[in-house]
Amino acid sequence: MSLFVQSTPAPQPKTNNTIWVSLALAAIMVVLAVAQLYKFEHFPEVIANLGLPGGAAWSSIYAALLVVGEVMALPFLLRMTLSPAMRVASMVSGWLVIAGWLCIAVWSNLGIDGGVNSGVLGATIPIVLGWWMVCVFIALGVLAAWSAWGMWPCRNGVIKR
Repeated sequence: MSLFVQSTPAPQPKTNNTIWVSLALAAIMVVLAVAQLYKFEHFPEVIANLGLPGGAAWSSIYAALLVVGEVMALPFLLRMTLSPAMRVASMVSGWLVIAGWLCIAVWSNLGIDGGVNSGVLGATIPIVLGWWMVCVFIALGVLAAWSAWGMWPCRNGVIKR
């Protein structure tokens, strides 16, 4: 047994389409993260305007968790050489970010009349909040599920080595 974590190559995808789907989702995650980081000092204000629980006090934490989650999802989507546990953590991070944005979209659409920056592209490019955002993140959830199915890092409940 090794004391240090061993990195392993990514499992072979089940289909060639899985590669393209995961690369497309990775590109979307990069665009989201870069746009949010470009004016990150204003991003918590945008999140605070969405009327999420915790108000302005928690908006900085929400903003940081979203950006870190988007960046952390990239190694799984790009099929990098990782430890098996990090591959699972990266895959789950992608799920959590998409689920988080979906929850934010639903919560904000139910509580705000409109005309507010959705925060999807941070404070860099203001995009108006709407129910379209829910549809987009459901579609991204489908892409994440497809990527996870095609590059599943576990076999029979055990992490592949």
